[in-house]
Order: sequence, then structure tokens, then C-alpha cells
Amino acid sequence: MTGSKPEQPDTPPKHLHIGAINPFALVEAILGRKLDWNEAAASHTLSSILQTDYEELFDMRFNSILYAGVRLNDRGDIAEPIPAKDMHTLTERDLVTPDFSKVEKLGDLSHVGLKDLDAIRVKHAFMSNGNLRLTLEPRSLGKTLCSSEMTTTLRELCTPFRINEKEEWAPPNGTWTDMGSCHRQDATMFSNPVQGAASNSWLIAALMSVAWSDPSMIRHCTRRSSHDDLDHDQSSHKTKDCSLSVKLYSKGGDKDASSATVTVNCELPTNNSSSQLMYCRPSSMSYMHHHPAKSLRTWLSGGSGIGSGSGGGEIWPALYEKAFAKWITHSSSSEHPDLTQTAHGDPVKAMAQLTDKTAQYFFTSSRRGQDLLGLVRTHCVNLRTIYPTVAWTHPSSDKFRGSTLVGNMAYSVLGWAAPQERKQYIILRHPWGATEFEARGGVVTSYPGVVAAPGGVDAKFWPPVEMVDARGVFAIETGNFKEYFAGMGVAK
Repeated sequence: MTGSKPEQPDTPPKHLHIGAINPFALVEAILGRKLDWNEAAASHTLSSILQTDYEELFDMRFNSILYAGVRLNDRGDIAEPIPAKDMHTLTERDLVTPDFSKVEKLGDLSHVGLKDLDAIRVKHAFMSNGNLRLTLEPRSLGKTLCSSEMTTTLRELCTPFRINEKEEWAPPNGTWTDMGSCHRQDATMFSNPVQGAASNSWLIAALMSVAWSDPSMIRHCTRRSSHDDLDHDQSSHKTKDCSLSVKLYSKGGDKDASSATVTVNCELPTNNSSSQLMYCRPSSMSYMHHHPAKSLRTWLSGGSGIGSGSGGGEIWPALYEKAFAKWITHSSSSEHPDLTQTAHGDPVKAMAQLTDKTAQYFFTSSRRGQDLLGLVRTHCVNLRTIYPTVAWTHPSSDKFRGSTLVGNMAYSVLGWAAPQERKQYIILRHPWGATEFEARGGVVTSYPGVVAAPGGVDAKFWPPVEMVDARGVFAIETGNFKEYFAGMGVAK
């Protein structure tokens, strides 16, 4: 690229509302227990709990609960916030469905409220063993969870719309727990940010991109020893306080505040039933299972356990999320900021807010696939990005039918690859820390031009993967990248 003219950035957008809730974290928070997402039944579990067909969960046009608080604009090309007045709370009565046990003929459907059969949309129709099997969409018979209608629990858990704004925020079935004893700074372990039950992939992807391109930019926990008197005598005991201080920089617009150093303690929301972290967590942390003390010992010792990680690491990703929420909500006096206020934002600006660099935007619509690959390559050394780089998807596409590529989602750009010097790929990392789970005969859904596996791409395909937890890392051919993604951004 020596001597070539640098790619000129585009005019920054006025607003970006990027983000989708991590369905795995959301379902675990609802159920209060850890689930194995590599099982073939995982898609059915997600669909059942979130009340949406699996293939419709990841596209904004279907208004799934993963997009709580945002909707497609009139043109259908970007996400826009849903006004608070248009957000509705569902009760148990709203979710009750009619009794179909006495339906024997199509005409009987009129007795349960289906008066206009000829106008009802047929979603699926096929013959099987001489039987005609129909799937109808009778919207008038009952409500389901969606982006603008949800239960009180989900509204408080994963949206920024508070019912009682005067009370200090805590998630439903959650408690602020001091995680200071979980502090373990181990340079041999990877601690990638994994998104939780808030729709803030824009922030989690930005965090990962900054940590990947320049680990020295990331601040870690500090611990302070103090002496507290036990009695009136001279006896005392030591307590260790864990905290993180990080400088955040104002870049204007929403999800912003005056430049400041924000300090947070190590209290984080955990689920009362499972003791798991409910929001952002490190990929290397074995989530505390049914026995918190035992799980903590396992994690602190670097052992493997149930969860998305393999032990070791520390909690800096969760503390960064907390610090960012404290900053944008001006909650300087509270150690319990509302983490859901980080929902939907601008991943490119977030990288600038974390580093005090300039946010540069490059939209895919005006560029060829090779131009986009060239843009990535100019910000790489030895196949790895050295400037924080992110990309975000279109809000809707016929291709978004699984959890690897998700509509209106931000991803970290880690570098590029050309295995066997043939096809060229852009390497991305999913903020959910996972790609499509395994099923019989392969994956549940597939994407043209995408190389993904539950364990991530391997070192033979892309050598730098050995420097990162590979889960959630996948590759996409340059031409397909342009099709799936709306834009890319760099902080430099």
C-alpha cells in the first residue's frame, strides 16, 4: 500500500443506535441457571423462552425482544429509539392463549376468536404423510414478547425504561455483589469482554477492539488494604478494597458526558438464583454456578468450569461497563449505576471515548469489498489490527437467521487472513463470545462466505488467534462482508 492514497473517512452519522441483547445471557438471567448452549436443543430453548421463532430472533424487522427499545425507521435501513410512551408492559392476562382442545374443524376456530381466516397470514404450509400442516399468525389471539411489549421483569432487566426512577436500580432477581475476591490479574489468561443482558454490543465490541489493538490502554483493578477496629482494644483486621479508575473522554452527542476519571468499586449485579454475573463478564471467568464459593475457588485457581470461559483472568470488562454507565448517567455518588442505560449506541465513538482518539467512519455502500479489505489491511501489522476497529451490521437482511451474524450488531475487527494465499477474509469477534452452536450434521444455520465454529477459527487459518480466546472469532470473505455489514470504524 506504499504510496497509495489513504482511504478518506465519511461524514460521521448524527446518531447510531447499534445493539442487540445477548439472548444466552438473557435466558440464563430469566431462568436463574446456567445452560449449555452447545447442545442441539439450544435453538428451541431460546425460541421458547423468548417467544419468537429462532430464525426471526436476529433480524429487526421481526421486532424480537432482543431489540427491546428500538425499531426500524420508516425506510427500514437504520434503527431508531422507541419513545417511552410507545413501550408497553404485558401482564399475565395479555399472555394467556385460548383453549384449542375442542377445535376439530376449521370452522371451530371462530369460537376461539379467529373470525377472518381468509385474512390470516400463513407462515408455513407443507404436506407430510398426507396431512397438510399449516402455521398461522393469528396476532389477535394473544400477545408475545417483542421490542415494544414485554413483562415488567424484562423491562427492568434489559431496557432503560424505568417504572420507578426514584429507586436505586438493581436488576430483577439480582443483587449487587462485591466481586473483589474475584480479582486475579493473570497475564497468562485471556479476559475478553462478553456481553450480558443489556443491548450494548456497541460498547462491548469497542472495549474488545481497544484491548486487542493496544492492551496497555486497558486499566485493571487495584486493591487497597485498610485497618478497621474490631473492638476498643488494639486488635484489628485487614479488608481489601477492589476498585478501577478509568479516564473517559467526551466526544459529544448522546451516551456522553464531560471528560472525567471515573472510579468504581467491584460490586456487580449477580443473579440471586445462580450467582452468575448478569451483564458484561470476562470470557475467562467460569460463571459462579449453584455454589458460589466453590465456583469462585475454581475460577481463582484457573480451573475450568461451567460457563463461557476456562478459568483465570479478571473482571475488568464488567467494571468498564459499570464505569461507562456511571459516567453517562452522571451517577458520581452511586456505586450502583443503571447498566441498562448503556443500551444502543455508537461503537466507533465509544472507541474514541475510551482512548481520546478520533473516530473515523467508513460506510460499505460506497465501497467495494476489496476497498473494505484494503482499509482493514492498512490498519494491520502481521495480520492483526493495531488501531481499534469495529464494524456493524445492517439492521435487517434475509441472511440474519442465526446467532453468528445478527442484525444491528457491533463486532470487533481483529485483522485479516489469506489462508493458502487464496481467498481473503476479514477476521471478526462476536461480543457474545460465541458463534453458531453445534447441531447434528453441522451448524443450525450457515452463512455464505463465513468460516465459523463454536471454538472459533484455528491458528492454521489465522495465526494471531493464539493471542486471544478464540470463542466468538470468525472469518468472512470480503464480498460477503459488504453484503452483511453497513459500516466500519477506526479510532486513530
